[in-house]
Amino acid sequence: MPLFKHPISRFHRRSAKHFPELSSLDVAKPMSDELDKLVNTVRDSFPRKLFLEEMQSFLSLYKRYMSELAGGPVLDWRKVRALEGDQIIPYDHLLQKAENVTPSLLDKLAVLKVNGGLGTSMGMNGAKSALEVQNKLTFLDLVVQQIEHLNATHHTEVPLILMTSFNTEEDTLRIVKKYANRQIKITTFNQSRYPRILRESLLSFAKSVQEGKAAWYPPGHGDLYNSLYRSGVLDNLLSQGKEYLFVSNSDNLGAVVDPRILQHMIDTNSEFIMEVTNKTKVDIKGGTLINYDGSVRLLETTQIPEEYAEEFNQSRSIRMFNTNNLWISLKALKRLLQAGDMTLDIICNSKTLEDGRSVLQLETAAGSAIRHFQNAHGIQVPRTRFLPVKDCSDLLLVQSDVFTLDHGRLVMNENRMFETPPVIKLGGHFRKIQQFQKRFKQIPHIVELDHLTVAGDVHFGRDVTLRGTVIVVANEGQRIDVPDGCVLENR
Repeated sequence: MPLFKHPISRFHRRSAKHFPELSSLDVAKPMSDELDKLVNTVRDSFPRKLFLEEMQSFLSLYKRYMSELAGGPVLDWRKVRALEGDQIIPYDHLLQKAENVTPSLLDKLAVLKVNGGLGTSMGMNGAKSALEVQNKLTFLDLVVQQIEHLNATHHTEVPLILMTSFNTEEDTLRIVKKYANRQIKITTFNQSRYPRILRESLLSFAKSVQEGKAAWYPPGHGDLYNSLYRSGVLDNLLSQGKEYLFVSNSDNLGAVVDPRILQHMIDTNSEFIMEVTNKTKVDIKGGTLINYDGSVRLLETTQIPEEYAEEFNQSRSIRMFNTNNLWISLKALKRLLQAGDMTLDIICNSKTLEDGRSVLQLETAAGSAIRHFQNAHGIQVPRTRFLPVKDCSDLLLVQSDVFTLDHGRLVMNENRMFETPPVIKLGGHFRKIQQFQKRFKQIPHIVELDHLTVAGDVHFGRDVTLRGTVIVVANEGQRIDVPDGCVLENR
């Protein structure tokens, strides 16, 4: 929902109009007082300095949010244009220069996986990356295989960095513990912990640091920059001679290191590169790169004024979205962080807790940092580099025979006649992971599937084959069982 449509924005605009002396500092003072009380609840066993820094960062974000509600900076739509020239590079151009890749450049690279997500939309209480994908291997297992294969192939030592949250740290450490005696170097650090905001009062949910997990949240992937810096991991990487960082989400198994992109980054003296890919019919969310007053900028869907939404969605000149695969210069990142020049776009997420209370979570978009870096631009990559799991429909796809494993990467089955994966739409009965697992005795064979829609109480047996377009709908109160060994083709 656009900020100017927020239910309390009218009040704040009115306040700013009738009381010119009112600033974000004034409206944020009640929150500031709340945070002071929170800091005073810290005991000796809790890292007080780190908590204080996190609360200061949260307050800064909160002040910006309140300022924007009061009629602060907004996007000037007249300055929005499609990308042009060197602002967006087709991936094919990199393939033409493949012979110029210098393998030793990988010695300057580190890989960071954003691993703080719980998968709450899938009904999960643990780290989504702990889900098994294929051959009883989890997302994290496959990521480790990818890095090990990269290092063995190019005789390099690219380290793996995992940014966890207080929600996912335990699951993550349990999985990576088994790799302690392997050659791969794995470092973990926790991202920030911010207090949820009660929607009615716009004050902190938490009243002490000991409050349960429901009172706190990890503030999205945009927090990786400050957390990387505060944790000391950024300085540690620089001291090891690392100069570049490849960032992606841990559930995106298509996001493997591509030395050609790194080579291109160095050749163009770029400090920041964002991978974007073409939209399909199922892609609704996701920010896109735009030319904003002559510079490259990330535009989130929530920033589009309602009167321009239809025009924007139908525009053929902007038919791409951010994959959240980012290539970043570590030296440039430290320069910007030390100068305090890393303002990121705010994303306000509304959530309803189990007790019915409505809360807000202020997060930031990592990709919005692109406007602060020199020679920053986008690379339009093939869809194979974007294979995330956001819901159980995605999970069915990656667990199926549409893909085979190749050193931790999912690659299209050579027996599939289509270049793109099938479209899968599972209904509400499959929304939660427990429901999903209960309704599939075994993942069906779908290498020849084009489209699948399932709605209602449907259960699949073992060794089921689906081909072409298959639609299975159980009416309310009805149950459909697809028997073992059944073949459904264009049914």
